[in-house]
Amino acid sequence: MDSIAFWDKVGISVRARKILQKLLAENPVLEKIIRNANNVVEIHEALRNWVLPVLKRNPAAESYYLGTSTDEELAEKLSWQDFAAIRILDYIDNAGKEFPDQNIGGQLAQTNPFKMLWLATHKGTSGAEPAFFEDMLQLFRQLNDTQIRTHPTKSQVENWMKKYPSGLDPVVENLRQENKKRIIRILIEKIDCGDISSHKYSFEPGLSFAEKEKLMNQWWLDSNFHLRFAIRSPELLNEMLDYTLTEETMKVLKKARRKGIPFFVNPYYLSLLNSYIPDYVVGADMAIRCYVIYSKQLVEEFGKIVAWEKEDKVKPGEPNAAGWLLPSHNIHRRYPEVAIFIPDTVGRACGGLCASCQRMYDFQSGRYNFNLDKLKPQKTWKERLPVLLDYFRNDAQLRDILITGGDALMSSNNSMKQILDAVYNMALVKIEDNKSRAEGEKYAEIVRIRIGTRLPAYLPQRITPDLCKVLSAFKKKAQKAGIRQFVIQAHFQSPMEITSESKRAVQLLLESGWAVTNQEVFTTAASRRGHSVKLRHVLNKIGVLSYYTFTVKGFKENKSNFTPNSRLMQERMEEKIFGTIPQKDMDFAQHLLVNPANIVKHIRALHQETQLPFLATDRSILNLPGVGKSMTFRTIGITRYGRRILEFDHDPTRAHSPIIHKMGKVIVIESKSLDEYLEQLEEMGENREDYNGVYGYTIGHTEPRMAMYEYPQYYYRVTNEISNLEI
Repeated sequence: MDSIAFWDKVGISVRARKILQKLLAENPVLEKIIRNANNVVEIHEALRNWVLPVLKRNPAAESYYLGTSTDEELAEKLSWQDFAAIRILDYIDNAGKEFPDQNIGGQLAQTNPFKMLWLATHKGTSGAEPAFFEDMLQLFRQLNDTQIRTHPTKSQVENWMKKYPSGLDPVVENLRQENKKRIIRILIEKIDCGDISSHKYSFEPGLSFAEKEKLMNQWWLDSNFHLRFAIRSPELLNEMLDYTLTEETMKVLKKARRKGIPFFVNPYYLSLLNSYIPDYVVGADMAIRCYVIYSKQLVEEFGKIVAWEKEDKVKPGEPNAAGWLLPSHNIHRRYPEVAIFIPDTVGRACGGLCASCQRMYDFQSGRYNFNLDKLKPQKTWKERLPVLLDYFRNDAQLRDILITGGDALMSSNNSMKQILDAVYNMALVKIEDNKSRAEGEKYAEIVRIRIGTRLPAYLPQRITPDLCKVLSAFKKKAQKAGIRQFVIQAHFQSPMEITSESKRAVQLLLESGWAVTNQEVFTTAASRRGHSVKLRHVLNKIGVLSYYTFTVKGFKENKSNFTPNSRLMQERMEEKIFGTIPQKDMDFAQHLLVNPANIVKHIRALHQETQLPFLATDRSILNLPGVGKSMTFRTIGITRYGRRILEFDHDPTRAHSPIIHKMGKVIVIESKSLDEYLEQLEEMGENREDYNGVYGYTIGHTEPRMAMYEYPQYYYRVTNEISNLEI
C-alpha cells in the first residue's frame, strides 16, 4: 500500500470532525454535493457548476482564472469572493498532483482536498489534520461572503506600532545597561578563575573589581573583544541570561551542540536580550531571541538539511541550477547582471549565527564556521583574488557585485581594501576592454558595488572610522572607473536591534558616502501586526531605507520561524500600504540614495511633507528554491496537514537566466499551516482576530522595484551576448 492510500484510511480526530461539521452546516450546497457524490469526479463536476457562475459575475475574474499568466492588472479587479472561487477551481484543476516535499523528508505530498472532504464525510477517514479543515472552512466563508476582509485604518496600524519599543528608547537603553553590567561581571569572574583567557584582554595583578570593570567597558568598544569572548555554549548562555532559559530550551540547545550546530553569540548582541522583562518590553525582544535560540526542528534536521536555493550549489566548471558556470565556491550567481562574491577569509564567518540563516546548509557542510583562526586569509588569497575577478571582467552582462558571506565586514580592513582594490582594477580593465568592441557588442561595465553585512545590528563596534576610510577612499577612486552606486546591504530584524551603537555605525557608513539599505526576514515573531512597519519607521530615522522583506526560506528546519506567504501579502496590503509615497513626491524620493551623508535630513523632510509614518521602499519577496526572487503566485493546492501548495512565476520585472523558460513555474510547499501559525502568534500574546482575513490572501504579485534601486543607464548599447552560461 502506498503512502497516499495508507493515509486515506486513517481516521480524523474529534477536533477535525467538529470543524468538518461546522463547514457542512454553514454550506448546505457543499454538503449536498459531497453527500450525493459517489466519487471525487462527481464532486469536482458539481463544484464547477456551482462556482463558475460566481466567477462569471466579474469578467476580470473569469479572464484571470482562464489566463495562462497571472496578470497583475486583472488581479487588481478581483473581489475577495473571486479569490475564493479561483482557489476552488485551481484546487480542482490540480487535484491528485504529487510534489516532493522536503518538509517530510522528500516524500511525495498530494493535493486532493475535495477527495479528503468526501472521505471524511462518508468514512471518517483521510488522515487530514484539523488545520486542513480550518483552512477549508475559511475558504468557503470567503466564497459565501461571510468572512469579509476589513482593512485596518492608519491609526490602527500606528497603534500596533506602539506595541514595539526601539533600542533607542531611554527605558530600553537603561535595561540594556543592566544587561551589559551583568555580562561584564560574569566575564570578569570567568577571567579571574581561569575559565576563559586571552593574552590581549587580561588583567594585571592587583586590580580592583571597579578597575577591571572600567577596563571591560573600554574593551566593549572593540569588536575583537566581542568575537574573542563570544558565548559558545548553552550553559554559558543561560548563565549570561541569569539562568532564565527553560529546561526544555536547554535540552534543545544541548542537543544542538551534540549535533554539531555552531553556537556563537557575541556579548554585545546578547545584551539586547532581556532576562528580567518589565511590562513595557514584554515580547519586544522575540524577533531577536528567535535568531539566537535554536528550534527543535532545526536540531532534528541538522545533518539532513537540503539546500533551498539550488543555484547556490557550486561545482567549479559545472553549471549551477541557473545555468551559470562559476570558477569556485567564492562566486554565486542567479541573474545575468549580478553575482555574489564571498571572500575566502573570515568573511565566511559572522558576528553570530542566525537560527534561520539562509546558509545553514553551508554551516552543516562545514564550509562556514566560527573557527576564526582557521578562516584567516590563506597565503595564496592575494594571488587568487585577481584571477577570481577575471570572471567579472570577462562576463558580458555582469554590472553589480555583492560582496557578502558569511559577513563581508568580518574581513579585516586590510583584506577589505585588497578586495575593493581588486574590484577597482578589474572595473578599469573592463572599461579598457570595451574600447575595442563595436557598438552593440560592448560588455556591461561595473556600475554598482554592494557589501552584505549584519554587523551594524550584530556587532556595530566593527564599523570604525578606519573601516570607513577604506570605504570612502574606494568610492572616490571607483567613481572614476564608472561605478556609480555604493550600497551597504544591512540586515536589521527588529526595532530593538537599533541602538545608539548601531545608529552611530550607520552614521559612519553614510558619512563615508555609502547608502545603507535593509533586508528583513519575515519570521513569525517579526510578522506580528505592526512589527515590520515599526522597523521601517525606526530605520528611516537613522537614515536606512528598506530594500527587501523576505519570506523565511527552507524546509522543516525553519518551520518554527516560517511565516506563510499569505501573511506577507496581508502585511503588504494592510500595513505597508500606509508608507506608500505619493506620486507627487516620488521624484524627490527616488534621489534619496544619491547623497547618503544627508539622507537623514532628506528622509525627515519627506516624512513631514507626506505625513507618512514610514517609507515603504521595500519589496515583499521570496527567494525561490529554483532561480531568483518572486511574490507572483497562486495557491493551487493544500496538503492533509493544511500546508498550502503555491505555484510561483518568476519576477517579470527583471532579467533572468534563460533557463527559467525551460524550468517553468516553481512549486513551494509551505512549512506550516495557517492554523499552526496563528496558534504560534497566540502563544506570543497576539490576538488571533487581529489577523482576520489572512486565509484569503491566496494570490500574489511581485511589486515593481523602486527607481532608486534600478541600475544607471549606460551611454552605449550593451551586447545581447550572455557569457558563462550553459543550459
